[in-house]
Amino acid sequence: MPNSPDEPDAAIDARDTAKPPAKRRRFVKETFRPSVFWPMAGVVVPLIGTIAKFKVRGRENLPLEGAYVIAPNHYSEIDPLVVGSMIWRRGRAPHFLAKESLFKVPVVGWFLSKSGQVPVSRSHGGRGAPVAQAQHIVDNGNVVVVYPEGTLTRDPDLWPMRGKTGAARLALDYGIPVIPVAHWGTQAIMGRYSKKISLFPRKTVTFSIGEPVDLSEFLGKPRTASVISGATEAIMDAITHELEILRDEKAPEKRWDPAAHSQTETGRFEG
Repeated sequence: MPNSPDEPDAAIDARDTAKPPAKRRRFVKETFRPSVFWPMAGVVVPLIGTIAKFKVRGRENLPLEGAYVIAPNHYSEIDPLVVGSMIWRRGRAPHFLAKESLFKVPVVGWFLSKSGQVPVSRSHGGRGAPVAQAQHIVDNGNVVVVYPEGTLTRDPDLWPMRGKTGAARLALDYGIPVIPVAHWGTQAIMGRYSKKISLFPRKTVTFSIGEPVDLSEFLGKPRTASVISGATEAIMDAITHELEILRDEKAPEKRWDPAAHSQTETGRFEG
């Protein structure tokens, strides 16, 4: 391009070397990206929507991007479907640490595997196995749902009981946040250990989503039993606090410990 006689050389150089501004990456919600989640969500989310309406407090505490752990309370067999539906509505695709036996169920097992759910064996594999199996989820920037209690709470009044270490280990090993989530109302849809679902009238399930649990005092320290248990307690305290908000009452001062009541850690318990 010929130079104008009145145009300074510096202006010409700036014009020739200037680059167009970088285009901002267009954000696409995870739920809008084609995946095997679509047929699953196409069935589960509307189904849950017909039997429950959600009221969500703290929705903004679930980031739309990046890896993190969601740690909910657990007192009904239908909890994963309800929690998963809430997460999907937020725009994230949930990945669960699920019982290994579910992966052997025809059709269900195929969908679980193809959608990146993580099988967890309660009989073998060691404490660190679920953490290692979840690494690919974290590496891909996905959301991992871990029930810290490991099973339905044994607490007679459905408060969170003593936690297990999976959520804390994931957070500390991979440096990702843990988001405490409490929900209340699914027991009206399906009681603890019940096999019956109450369809009518439509129930209300309330959620309280807290800010990331502060685990800073445990970061960078050797993974000793006291460090892991301390982080686990911090997570359980945060979940319990969110549930206290929903129920508008205080949880028992001492968290329920199955071992102290001669109860097994896993399996059904009628109480």
